Amino acid sequence: MANFTTHIAVGTVVSGALATLTLAANVVAPENLVAVTMAGVLGSVLPDIDLKDSRPSRAMFAGLAIFFSFAVLFNAATKFSIAELWILWLGTLLLVRYGLHTVFHRLSVHRGIWHSILAAAFCAVLTAIVFKNLLNKPEGVAWLGGAFMFLGYLTHLTLDEIYSVDVMDTRLKSSFGTALKFIDRRYFYSSLAMAAATFGAIMISPSTSTFVDGLASRSLWTGLEQRLLPPHKWFGLVETPRFARRHEGDKGSDVETGSVSKAPAAAAPVAASPAELKETAPEVASPDTALAPAAEAAPSEADQPAASAPSDTASP
Repeated sequence: MANFTTHIAVGTVVSGALATLTLAANVVAPENLVAVTMAGVLGSVLPDIDLKDSRPSRAMFAGLAIFFSFAVLFNAATKFSIAELWILWLGTLLLVRYGLHTVFHRLSVHRGIWHSILAAAFCAVLTAIVFKNLLNKPEGVAWLGGAFMFLGYLTHLTLDEIYSVDVMDTRLKSSFGTALKFIDRRYFYSSLAMAAATFGAIMISPSTSTFVDGLASRSLWTGLEQRLLPPHKWFGLVETPRFARRHEGDKGSDVETGSVSKAPAAAAPVAASPAELKETAPEVASPDTALAPAAEAAPSEADQPAASAPSDTASP
């Protein structure tokens, strides 16, 4: 497995690259961008929380201890004396930092369920909940932080798998396949508990509509395509190769995002040949031929039988 320094370095690079894309797309304010970037960096070391003597584990439980101790202090500020508040604050701090830390590591196994994609999804949803409910961030920013957490988490798992391959000795270590997995088949109940926790977190998570609509926006991907390469010179000094140069008139109209389906182009009208025009043109009748049928159809007066005179004698 990769060490802590490698995880934090690679996680910072990946989160920085994602932050650059997010900043170029102009979809989040700079102050929110710092928070979501830190979520990605945290995700790159979080899977090692199940390692008892690891720095991520100690830092995680220390942070939880500080958070819960002050939460208890603020909620009980008007109910108890100063001495009692000191006891409550210190007791909560020690209980979470050492008590919860000990119980957690007795129940968890290193490279167990916390080294899985299911755990990454749980931490991503939990990050969105924290951003929305505790940090009062908008829903779109909350899920952006969850996405950074998820990608940082996957970066950690991928690095562990890469370090499970011994390139020099051309062999796979025994730890290969224990990090990047969907669930932990060795511990069924741990996987079931993580699945239940993930489902429960999804039920109370903020709406994803803003985040999904933003990702499906055509203008988002068009803007990224336009800013991907410099139009003329790199940093105003080095000429951009002609094959990679972006033209000024290119507005990214051909970018496919999947959000808007293009209507099929209408077929251009085909000019008809003179023969076809002659066949399809209506025949114009002359005055003589137009009146001929009417003359033939109207009977003459000579052809009409003469009306017989009424008889003088009536039948009896």
